This record gives sequence, C-alpha cells and structure tokens, in this order.
Amino acid sequence: MKSKNYSEKILDVFKKKGFVFSEPDVLLDSNYIIQRSGENFKKLMLTFEDDTGKNMCLRPDLTVAACVKYLKENSRGASKIYYSGQAYRRSNNSKESIINDQVGLEIIGSKKKLSDDKEIINTILKSIDKIKIKNVSINIGNVSLFRQLIDSLNMPERWKLRLIRHFWRPKYFEDLLNRLETNSDIDPITVDFDKKKFSEMKKLNQNQEIAGRKISEILSRFDKKIRDPRSFAEGKKTAKIIREFLKISCPIDQMEKNLNKFFKKNNIKKNIIKNLLPMKNLSKSDYKIIFSTNFGRDIEYYTGMVFDIWASTNKNKQEIARGGRYDNLLKSLGSKKDVSAVGAAINLNNLSRLMQ
Repeated sequence: MKSKNYSEKILDVFKKKGFVFSEPDVLLDSNYIIQRSGENFKKLMLTFEDDTGKNMCLRPDLTVAACVKYLKENSRGASKIYYSGQAYRRSNNSKESIINDQVGLEIIGSKKKLSDDKEIINTILKSIDKIKIKNVSINIGNVSLFRQLIDSLNMPERWKLRLIRHFWRPKYFEDLLNRLETNSDIDPITVDFDKKKFSEMKKLNQNQEIAGRKISEILSRFDKKIRDPRSFAEGKKTAKIIREFLKISCPIDQMEKNLNKFFKKNNIKKNIIKNLLPMKNLSKSDYKIIFSTNFGRDIEYYTGMVFDIWASTNKNKQEIARGGRYDNLLKSLGSKKDVSAVGAAINLNNLSRLMQ
C-alpha cells in the first residue's frame, strides 16, 4: 500500500472522529522552534534569513506550525483539527529524505484533558488498525510525573528549578545529580562570605538602593541563599530517589503497582494515578505497551502524556507515530495564558519503508 493510500484511510478515521482539516504554515520563525523544542531540534532545522534579516525555517514539526496558526486566527475555545503535509528536517542518515510526509491531529483549547489524551491515542491506534499494520508496540510515559516528584522532595528551590529545567538534557542532568549527590556546588568560603555580608547589610537603611534594588530585597535573596546549603546525606539521598524513579520501566498493566510501590517506599504522598487514567486504560489493549518514567525527554515542549508507536516486519522496524500533551507551548508562542493542547502525528515515510 502506497503512502497516499495510507493517508486516505487514516484521514477518513480522523474525519469520522470529528476533527476538522487545517493547513499549518510552511515557514516559521526559527526562534519559536529553538526556544520550545530545544537544542535537539536546532541541529535538524533547515534555516535561512528572510529579506529583513529575520531567521526563518521550514517547519520541522507540524505541531508547532498548527499552534502558530491557532494563535494567528485568534481561535477561542476547543479546536479539534487534523492536517496532512510535510515536515522538513535534516537527518544524520544520508539515505533518509529531509522531507517527511505526515498526517496528524491536535486538540487545542479544551478543558477535558484526560478525555482528550484518551481520544488522541485511541484515534491514532484506530488509524493503525484501519491500515492493518501488524506487530505494533508502544512506549509511553508522562513527563509531569518528574515535576511532581521534584516538587515533593526536600531540597532547595534553586535545585528544583535547575533539575526541572535540564530534565531534557540527559547528560547534563546526570552531571547535576552528581553535583547534588556530592554537594560539589557548595563552596564553604562563599557561604561564609555571604553570611558576613548579610550581617553588614542588615545594619544599613533597608530602603537604600544598590544597583537599582532596595537593600531589603537584596537581604531577602541573601537569606534564601544562605539557608540553601544542605548536608551531604540529604543530597545523596535525594539523588538516589531521583535515579530510582527514572529507572521505572514496566508493562503498562504494572504501572500503577510500581509507581505506588516507589512513592510508598520513599514516603512521598502524591495522588498521581488520576492523571494517568488515559494510560492506565491502555492496559486492556492487545498491543505490547511499555511504560517508562524516563521516556519523553527528547522534545522539550511536552508537559504530560507522551508516546511513540513502532511497528516491525521480518526486515525492519520503524517508528510510525508520536504524540503527547504540550500545555505550555502556545503561551511560549505568544498566547497571554497557558492553553491546554494534545496531539500526535503519523509518519507516512516510515510506513512506506516498513512495507517495502
């Protein structure tokens, strides 16, 4: 079956599910992509300068392009859209085309997050069933679990922000854990200096300004910084908990049990299972589905559920679909507030390779 035949059958499923066709822009401001998709996307982008000197790129990702169009049209309320088009990316494999034919769907602006997550992944799976793809396996995770874990741990706020910010950079993230574990970021001389400076400034007029800031504001920051240092044992324990969390990987029907076991062992009281219902429901599926807390770290704009779908034959194995929730993306692209959004795309090129 050729790519066009796949596309027609898949789009027919999208239409019957109530999704409406939309055509995202081909040209995008490259800064949009870099800021929200991270450095992994930057090296794949096809960029150029327009006549005004502005950095532009061919859309490497149809999700971002769909969000930009949603904002341009001043859309309000829930929008269920689907698209069929091309994404343009460089590849490390010289044999692969820079043009990727895709079909995808998005639900933007809806308040029914859990049911929307379920609808997206179920619609994608129904599309795959429609084109009779066999030997399908699914990887799934939820990146919001990591943020919930970090928020619940006893560590300085600066460390919480640092770990959340660099969760998308696994190598650097591991370096951070090593520093957290050994307290190598704390310089005793600097801490003593801060305490001395703090005592001196407390004697000054609190309304006096230094470099545009009131002394009272500076003292508040100093106080927080001085209180940050933690014992070696605390840092080592925290790093161990984080590493243990990121090693959780299991069949989807064991997800709830393994997560509850982890949180109970580490005395972390978090009611997270409710947010995992769309994934939990997949345990009834006939597909091989693996849940992992470490999955979904390659694209920075994901905020919740994230998944990819693979299929294999005797000759090869291909990633045929990918998707997830991205509630912060539209605000970063210009929205005045966060807009809930979830979507997925099917790679038609990989489908064709699979059947060769």
